Amino acid sequence: MEQPVNSRKTSKCLVTMALIMGCHPAMAQKYPSPLPVESIGTIETLPATYPRDWVFIQDAYFDSMIDGRVVLVDTSSPSQPMKGMFNAGQMASYAVPTTGSDIYVAETYYSRLSRGTRTDVISIWDKVTLGWKGEIELPGGKRGQTVPTGHNFQLINDEKWAAVFNFTPAASISIVDLASRKILSDIDIPGCTMIYPLAGAGFMSLCADGTMASIRLKPNGEAETTVSSKPFNVIDDNPMFMTPARIGTTAWFATFKGDIRGIDLSGTVARDLGAFALPREKTAEGEWRPGGWQVIAGSDAGLLYVLMNSAGKEGSHKDGGSEIWVVDPKTKQRTSRFALKSPAFTIQVTHGATPRLVAALPDGSMDVYDATAGQFQHHLGPMVHSPYVMVAAP
Repeated sequence: MEQPVNSRKTSKCLVTMALIMGCHPAMAQKYPSPLPVESIGTIETLPATYPRDWVFIQDAYFDSMIDGRVVLVDTSSPSQPMKGMFNAGQMASYAVPTTGSDIYVAETYYSRLSRGTRTDVISIWDKVTLGWKGEIELPGGKRGQTVPTGHNFQLINDEKWAAVFNFTPAASISIVDLASRKILSDIDIPGCTMIYPLAGAGFMSLCADGTMASIRLKPNGEAETTVSSKPFNVIDDNPMFMTPARIGTTAWFATFKGDIRGIDLSGTVARDLGAFALPREKTAEGEWRPGGWQVIAGSDAGLLYVLMNSAGKEGSHKDGGSEIWVVDPKTKQRTSRFALKSPAFTIQVTHGATPRLVAALPDGSMDVYDATAGQFQHHLGPMVHSPYVMVAAP
């Protein structure tokens, strides 16, 4: 049987709620609101061309890997660094075109969150609103799911096509036409991995035997030729980190022991430019070696920045670093070095005449430096949980 409403009790409750919510006139006069009232539903937008100080940083979110994201950060603003965020699901990879209004994310979802029907997609996000625009479904449930590297997913053929790394465990690359949103082909790359765009319609992959394979594509997206190099990547002793710094048409790779190797990507076949060694300096803990996840970055001025660990030894390549060594690849010399305020895990250099070096720390915060002088500028509080791939705004 329904109970009668106690009006006196209800009135007391309403008064109590009003006081708690600050609705009482006396409360409002004593504690005026420090901020103007916002209108509900306001949507901010971003400029169509991002400032050169902005960077994207991927949050793999290891505490809940099905719920990754990419955060857009203004490295010049200590007070309001976060400009926006968009989703990047389980083990995602993302690509930011140099032109156009879209951002692309290759990602995986399951119908029951962590189980059920698997769906692999390329999601399309708007650069101005960071709103979702659509998706391209990738059939077969074979998209390679690895810790983000930046080269599982790349734009090729003057950014008209996307290339997606697959691993089932057979390795292949799916070629996707972004305009028609159609899958053009699947190209087997046995024993190889990753995607490094070549001139025109083509890409290079690094292979487990220390070689690299250059694949040239037909206008329909199918493979036309495959050229394998001689072995040059010393996998068992001094392998290359798989995320290079690209300056112009050259990809510069650091090795575990501290060599710098250039790969010319300007043609239809990748060409090894050889390697040179960074200074081998012993320390009480070991020796100076590259360390971290994204350990090398390049500036528009043509300089390389390498994240270095003073306790380098066998197995230290993921430990992060405490110094930046600045290297001129033309002279093959270290030109300067500077200590980091805190050890970093991933680095990137912004574009422009006055570049900033951005160092992502393991706790998801960032330290920002003047890349030219090596001087610390400011700290940006934690914005991600698990910082990995950082891309400078084009």
